[in-house]
Amino acid sequence: MESTETIAQALEQGAQQLGLNLEARQQEQLLHYLELMQKWNKVYNLTAVRNPEEMLRLHLLDCLAVVQPFQTAMHQLQEQGLPATVLDVGAGGGLPGIVLAVCCPQVHIQCVDAVAKKMAFVRQAGVELKLGNLLATHARVESLQQPYSLITSRAFASLLDFVQLTHKLLQPQGVWMAMKGKHPLDEMQVLPSGAQVFHVEQLQVPGVDAERCIVWMRKSDN
Repeated sequence: MESTETIAQALEQGAQQLGLNLEARQQEQLLHYLELMQKWNKVYNLTAVRNPEEMLRLHLLDCLAVVQPFQTAMHQLQEQGLPATVLDVGAGGGLPGIVLAVCCPQVHIQCVDAVAKKMAFVRQAGVELKLGNLLATHARVESLQQPYSLITSRAFASLLDFVQLTHKLLQPQGVWMAMKGKHPLDEMQVLPSGAQVFHVEQLQVPGVDAERCIVWMRKSDN
């Protein structure tokens, strides 16, 4: 079992490698979130990953890798006059929603998942981490109504399903941020006419020897 100090050092080092200047409070929140995941995982089966060090690499650092691109996208959207509203679809145990909420306190993050116990965990984590910008909603995404400036997902569904399920929820000038492993060319080729990929951004996650990318999409008039 890795010590808390070792995990904390690995988090700090990983964040630095990603070019993130996390405040002490943010590091504490992320470490507390990791502890909560380990604790709740024993009963709620939030993730198949059990080892704390692997949780850090495969979950926390994996999500921290998208923070800078996410911040850039949110800045651009707000410059266009869009509100800082984000939907994390199929959020599970709060990845990436909780990580984004910790790192971007000025952005309102809503996590949605059809599994009640997972949203119960996210809700409790939000309370314990004092994340006033986080909302956990137990619902099917199809039942939501309000529009969002950015909609994200991580290992949720194919790009086709992701876009079709959330198309009505995305602001006209908003963007989709799909977190993927390998470049999903096959999925991109079957996107509906109402969506288009405008950028595939390759990511390097510290300590993870696997491909990661963000597929950026927007609505299309075609």
